[in-house]
Amino acid sequence: MPTPLYQNSTAIGIRCKDGVVLAVEKLVASKLLVPGSNRRIATADTHIGIATAGLLADTRHVVSRTREEAQQYRDFYKAAVPGKMIAERVAQYVQAHTLYSSVRPFGVSTIVATMDKSGPGLFVIEPSGVHYAYFGCAVGKGRSVAKTEIEKLKLNQLSAREAVKEAARIIYAPHDEVKDKDFELELSWVCEESGGKHQFVPKEIAERRRP
Repeated sequence: MPTPLYQNSTAIGIRCKDGVVLAVEKLVASKLLVPGSNRRIATADTHIGIATAGLLADTRHVVSRTREEAQQYRDFYKAAVPGKMIAERVAQYVQAHTLYSSVRPFGVSTIVATMDKSGPGLFVIEPSGVHYAYFGCAVGKGRSVAKTEIEKLKLNQLSAREAVKEAARIIYAPHDEVKDKDFELELSWVCEESGGKHQFVPKEIAERRRP
């Protein structure tokens, strides 16, 4: 796995009983940066959210490709692409970049959150092109600590609002205020409360859920 994945920010996904919550520790490289710029969480379709850890430029490429795949499916079938299928399509594209000398593998791990007719879905796409479905996942620098904390949760009993609180707590858990850089906490969800649409968690809820 490329080194940047180990040195970069942490991203987690929590699949709860009524949706999926994404959280990212976005490191702030400079105090001169405008807050909210270079987001690590993006919307690929109305019902699809993406969170990443790794190279930011590769993140933009993967998000762009996911949007293209979602739009092509919608144009052809006149329906929203199922979560499992979008994960498979993007994983195939990522894997193709490991086969040829003319391109390099992506230096980014991708978490895909979806909400479709079958319910909420959470997938991780590795730089190798391998993808898995999860109830809870973590990628990036603090993934080991984050995974340990997620495993303690009773995910099938959590609501989306409760999952937001836990996600914020888990992102802050491995952070050392003395040694580590400042960071912005990004939170998004796709759930029943958001009408099945991926969107950033409202500011008043996100602020209330921080440790």
